[in-house]
Amino acid sequence: MRIRIRLHRGRSLRKRLQDNRPLALALGALLTPAALMAYVLGFWRLASDIGVAGEFGISGFFSHWQIWILLAVLLQFAGHALGRYGRDGANPLRELLVFPFPERGRKERREALSRLKTNTR
Repeated sequence: MRIRIRLHRGRSLRKRLQDNRPLALALGALLTPAALMAYVLGFWRLASDIGVAGEFGISGFFSHWQIWILLAVLLQFAGHALGRYGRDGANPLRELLVFPFPERGRKERREALSRLKTNTR
């Protein structure tokens, strides 16, 4: 006896970036609680080092409070960026990484170069 289970395929990721905004919004919403958990672990480890809290349960690389706080900040920023992109399509990474240069035309560039050349002589 053979039993066939037919599962319907869900919506796949689309090639256009703007169509994936609901997915980005959902992932951004899930990263905020993950950042909160990382903050809690970081402050627990810090309190354990000070002697206020009990022993920290994780050993190895992740036994340092600095790692947990850094991870929490990165998760919070990623959640904020994905949430903002999911809501209104804004990309906060572009604002951080791209330095706005003033636009100049050819004529203005030539004038600036000629002034530079005359000042150096």
